[in-house]
Amino acid sequence: MKNHETGKKGMNFKVLASMVAAWLFFISIDFVWAGEVVQLRLLYVNDFHGFAEPYQPSGSPGKLGGIAPLAGEVNRLRKERPTLLLAAGDMIQGNPWTNLFQGKSTIEVMNAMDFTAMVPGNHEFDFGQEVLKQRIREARFPLLAANVQGRPGLFYPYVLKEVSGLTIAIIGLITEETPITTHPKNVKGLTFSPVIEASQKVIRELGDKPDLVIALSHQGLPADIRLAQETSGIQIIIGGHTHTRIESPMKVKETLIVQAWEQAKVLGVLDLTIQDRKIIHYEGRLIPIRPDLQQPDPAVMEIVDRYKMETAAILQEVIGEAQVDLKGTGSRSQETNLGNWVADILRQETGADVALINGGSLRADILRGPIRIKDLFNILPFFNHPVVLKVSGRELKDIVEYGLSGQIGTGGRFPQVSGMQVSYNPSAREGRRITSFLVGEKKWDPQGWYSLATNDFLAAGGDGYDLLKRIMGEKDGDSSHLASRVVLFDSGREIRAMVIDYLKNKKRISASVEGRIQKE
Repeated sequence: MKNHETGKKGMNFKVLASMVAAWLFFISIDFVWAGEVVQLRLLYVNDFHGFAEPYQPSGSPGKLGGIAPLAGEVNRLRKERPTLLLAAGDMIQGNPWTNLFQGKSTIEVMNAMDFTAMVPGNHEFDFGQEVLKQRIREARFPLLAANVQGRPGLFYPYVLKEVSGLTIAIIGLITEETPITTHPKNVKGLTFSPVIEASQKVIRELGDKPDLVIALSHQGLPADIRLAQETSGIQIIIGGHTHTRIESPMKVKETLIVQAWEQAKVLGVLDLTIQDRKIIHYEGRLIPIRPDLQQPDPAVMEIVDRYKMETAAILQEVIGEAQVDLKGTGSRSQETNLGNWVADILRQETGADVALINGGSLRADILRGPIRIKDLFNILPFFNHPVVLKVSGRELKDIVEYGLSGQIGTGGRFPQVSGMQVSYNPSAREGRRITSFLVGEKKWDPQGWYSLATNDFLAAGGDGYDLLKRIMGEKDGDSSHLASRVVLFDSGREIRAMVIDYLKNKKRISASVEGRIQKE
């Protein structure tokens, strides 16, 4: 009996030991299957456009933005968990603080903030490729663009980063429309291949190396949604270009899409919990940036102040007074009084019959009161020059109709005009949208000839104005041989300088919306 009991106990012990071993085995297998849980934070900005100082937008009760307060918020958030700081393009151009130094000031700030990576936006090309190459040499972070070919070594297609045991691939993707959203000469020799095709190629090349794939995309929200719908393998798209305020992440299929408005007015935060190459939890938000909310980063503040002092004497000069608010906001989709004012100056200064500029060239408002040179750099940040072309009546109508076509408000082509009055039906078919057309006080003459003042950006085919490019006689942005229909091409004077001189002479100015562009 004793031996029997002893044997039974021994057998039970062996069974128990086997069960424990099996349990430990399956626990270890489950641990391998489950993998380590990793916390990761992504901080992101886009469309900064060099707005380094806090400012008060039209209609806002107080000042917003400021890159030093934003940097202070970045410092605070970095202390909480492993973090990547990413920029989705259009960083070095737009505001006088960066324009007067061709983006050097912005790169210095980004270096001080220790950015992880950046995709160039279309406006990174606005100072030309040689300047952009210099900015890339100065940057202590990679500039990524997988769909740009033609200049070896200009950009990396992607970069791999190791964070908390994760291998993270960051791919750069830039809008295919870049050749028509910067001056064509700025991208001469470069090819902007389809974004979806380029991203799929990189994903195939990466294979199973990365645990997480992030696309830094400067192509706008609609294109980012298409990218998420038509590709697999990209878990996160951090976007720019459309200045969209996405308060919490959008999910399209298995891809998260985020974008952080514009001009450092918010900081994007996306917190991820990752396990086995899967995002098992996410939480995103936009943090408002205001000088009264965040503690500015001292090193960044020093850079901002240094460059500010270098330009203050010139930019702070008061040269006139606005008797009403001059609204540039909305110039991409409708007639604005600021658009009328600038187009009128261009027409008067060149002596042309009519003038047309693109709404996308106007980037800010001028509030009622004193006008400083700085304000004119804000509303007209581009180095555009006046061009006057001799066009037929039919060509003029086609040019205006093109400006009124497409998805109004999403691009910069919408026309701001002088010397013309146009009514149009946006739902009519191509070639039939314009229903009424006056030039001066007279009905438009399809057989007549008119002198049209515009800027060299549009004359070179910018914003897709191919008819202007054909009239200009340019090929691939080379203006060394101009067609006989070019009445004026003043490469020595900027349109912004015309506006500054006009304001200095007039002192007090006003403008209104007059029904120059009317939608039926």
